[in-house]
Amino acid sequence: MKKLLLMMVALLICAGAYAQIETPVRWSYAAKKVNAKEAIVFLKATIQPGWHIYSLNVGDGGPIKTSFEFNKSKDYAPVGKTTEPSPMSKFEKSFNMNVTYFEKEVIFQQKISLKSASAASVTGKLTYMTCNDKKCLPPEDVDFTIPLGK
Repeated sequence: MKKLLLMMVALLICAGAYAQIETPVRWSYAAKKVNAKEAIVFLKATIQPGWHIYSLNVGDGGPIKTSFEFNKSKDYAPVGKTTEPSPMSKFEKSFNMNVTYFEKEVIFQQKISLKSASAASVTGKLTYMTCNDKKCLPPEDVDFTIPLGK
């Protein structure tokens, strides 16, 4: 009986801890081949109301900017820098500076040079930080795999 009671208490504690995890950003990915030697990958953040993520271009001393790291491959290589649409800008007291950010959703794009016709996927890691008007969550790293299709 004691074991059953302990298991129930442990389950309640785990369920309570799980309920506390906030995930206000969901990432999705797509790719479009431009021709046999070039593709564009799209990395989309869908952001819950009241939250925002930061631009690729945030000054020193500010929040963690969004960044993308593409794994080295013999099949492909990133061309240039990752691009973003025009961000919003505002003064944030917590950082004592103007910051650029996105709300609701944002699609980042990266041009890819295909070195091989057999390039099946682009892989890498993205890093971002999420805040609302009351708090910021710790920066998060997300591994991604983006199928290129045929």
